[in-house]
Formats: sequence, C-alpha cells, structure tokens
Amino acid sequence: MILLRTKELTKIYGREPNLVKALDGVSMEVREGEFVAIVGSSGSGKSTLLHMLGGLDRPTSGEVHIGGKSLFEMNDDELTVFRRRKIGFVFQQYNLVPILNVYENIVLPIELDGNAVDKTYLEHIVKTLGLAQKLDSLPGELSGGQQQRVAIARALATKPSIVLADEPTGNLDSRTSQEVIGLLKVTSKQFNQTIVMITHSEEIAQLADTVVRIGDGLIVGGMRP
Repeated sequence: MILLRTKELTKIYGREPNLVKALDGVSMEVREGEFVAIVGSSGSGKSTLLHMLGGLDRPTSGEVHIGGKSLFEMNDDELTVFRRRKIGFVFQQYNLVPILNVYENIVLPIELDGNAVDKTYLEHIVKTLGLAQKLDSLPGELSGGQQQRVAIARALATKPSIVLADEPTGNLDSRTSQEVIGLLKVTSKQFNQTIVMITHSEEIAQLADTVVRIGDGLIVGGMRP
C-alpha cells in the first residue's frame, strides 16, 4: 500500500532573474512500513523536500498525499493538527525540552493532543530504544546518542502514519550514528513504521530499505529491493 505520494512537487525561491528552483517537479511514492533514505549533497533540495513532506512549508506547486489526505488542501490549523497526529519528526538538533525529563519529553505530543498514553506501547518503545533506565533523567544528563533515542521515542509515541528524520545522525560520531540508524531500522520493522530519512551520507543511506538520490531539486536515481 502506498502511504506517501508526491506529484510534480516544485518550490521556487526569489524572483526573475534570480529564481532558485529548490525542487523541480519531484514525484515519488513510499510504501507503508518502508524505510526510505533520501540522499544528496548540501543544496541538493533534500531538506526542502522533507519540509514539504511534513507540511512544514508549502510548495510553489504540486501535491503531497499522506494516507490519502492532501496536505496542502488543508488550512494552517488543520495542517497543524494533522502533523501532530500523523507525522513524527526527528531532527538533527534533537529539539528536546531541557526542563522536562525523558518520559515527559516522550509523551509531550500525546498530552498536547489531549490523549491518553498507551503505556504498554510506550513501554515497548522505551525498551526497544534502551531508555528504560533513563526516564527520570533530564536531556542535559544524556549523551547525544541517548538524546536522539529520546527524540525517536517521542516521534513514535503518537503512533504516526510516518516518521520524517532530518539528518538524525548529523551531530553524532560514526559509531553512535550506526547505532541510531540501526535502531530506526529495528523500529521500522517492529512497529511497521514508515520512515523517510534525509542524509548526505551514502554509508548511512545504505542501511535503509530504499535509497532515493536527489540533485539540483530533481530525483536523479533510486532503487527498490
């Protein structure tokens, strides 16, 4: 089943004669439960694409559908609610709240939506990510790798349709990077979680199920197993 579909996605910045096409008609599909890496160099358009997939920015033209819903037919309030309920984000900078402990950071999006925490599911996530002994710790007491695990747990906790990871290993050393990507792969399989990750690293990208290459705002290559 196709979960994510884009059609002729275009993003243009500036005006003539200084137009910049960050995306130039990108069409792609992601299947439910698939772990996709979008790889490209700096300035290739991969970050712009991820922002469009997550509804964090609106395209100049084109469409993004997640679970059959068209993101950009929604108004801003509808899109905000959809993002909170259906899209999990993992950022390079972790974006944890420093005054909240690990448990509070993980359940924050659930509580913001006024929902009850599924404690059995949450316990499974925490155990899978090796955070069971860290739930009372503050982010400042954790290593970078541990903080990124918390960010992954937070993204998974709402049971989103899709998780979008923006250079999730950008601040980590090589060994920890491999560990974090390994955990993303494990969670993708265990929870049938659809994940789209952007990275500049070919080595990291190869750990995904599917690799899509982007350059100059265009899909320039890709492969499926």
